[in-house]
Amino acid sequence: MTDTSAPRYKAPADRELVPRVMIRAMLGLVLAVLALVTYARLTDAPLVATPPDSEIVLERHVFLSGDMSGAAKVLDANGALIATLSPEEGGFIAGVSRVLDRERAKHGVPLTGPVTIIARKDGRLSVYDPSTGWGADLMGFGQTNSMAFTKLLTR
Repeated sequence: MTDTSAPRYKAPADRELVPRVMIRAMLGLVLAVLALVTYARLTDAPLVATPPDSEIVLERHVFLSGDMSGAAKVLDANGALIATLSPEEGGFIAGVSRVLDRERAKHGVPLTGPVTIIARKDGRLSVYDPSTGWGADLMGFGQTNSMAFTKLLTR
């Protein structure tokens, strides 16, 4: 049987769990970031952390479809099957397909349009959706995920 009469720990009323100086420092940090972002937007400061544009070496228009299990199907611009991927193989491609569907729904465009896989001279690989303007540079998702799209370029 459990003893419910045992006193529980209670912080002393005069002791703060989070020091006021820490709360003020965090508020100051948030306000400083907000001020910097506002200044950059109002003055149209140039974007400096973007990779430079490089020459397109290879591009391919494909249709992506994927489901929640991770399985994916990829068709070329003519509707011919390029790949049917199992959940183990197509997880990242199915994830990109779901992101595309969400972006297209937000923009009110058909969910069935093609996307462009682009290989650049500097080695970067990206996916671009012409119907919404959405794009993603795939180098930030790791070599394995990037290779999944590289294989689609060469099939």
